Amino acid sequence: MRIIGIDPGTGILGFGVIDVIKGKPSIMVDAGVVTTPAHTPLTERLVDIYDSLVEIINETKPDVMSIEKLFFARNTTTAMSVSHARGVAMLAGAKAGLPVFEYTPLQIKQTLTGYGRADKKQIQEMVRIHLNLKTVPKPDDCADALAAAITHDMMSRV
Repeated sequence: MRIIGIDPGTGILGFGVIDVIKGKPSIMVDAGVVTTPAHTPLTERLVDIYDSLVEIINETKPDVMSIEKLFFARNTTTAMSVSHARGVAMLAGAKAGLPVFEYTPLQIKQTLTGYGRADKKQIQEMVRIHLNLKTVPKPDDCADALAAAITHDMMSRV
């Protein structure tokens, strides 16, 4: 099974693609970020995100999409724009025929570390270990997207 994980954002959207083979460690296929220029109209940023994800999906051919659900307590303006990017990412997955699975930050943290209040460094280190990488994937958005993909792998085994 090939899983694309998404860490949504309008300025920086992380993606990570892993292969899961029964009985073997997961393998990172591709990972990176889609960036859009600051001060660009939101509609243009969303088109860039959509087009980039369509290209990534076409190149990597995932079977499913795993995306982080949003949790914002403070900045509603940021939450709204990230929600738009999240919707565009889900649309790109759905249009490609991918089942889309959503996980909260708490679910991702608990699944990877066993602790719902794990910090970013703990998550990143577990991503590195799970994928047998020499270094932690950078930037953080990329590691977060891989964490979402790993979470789907682990949750779908249950």
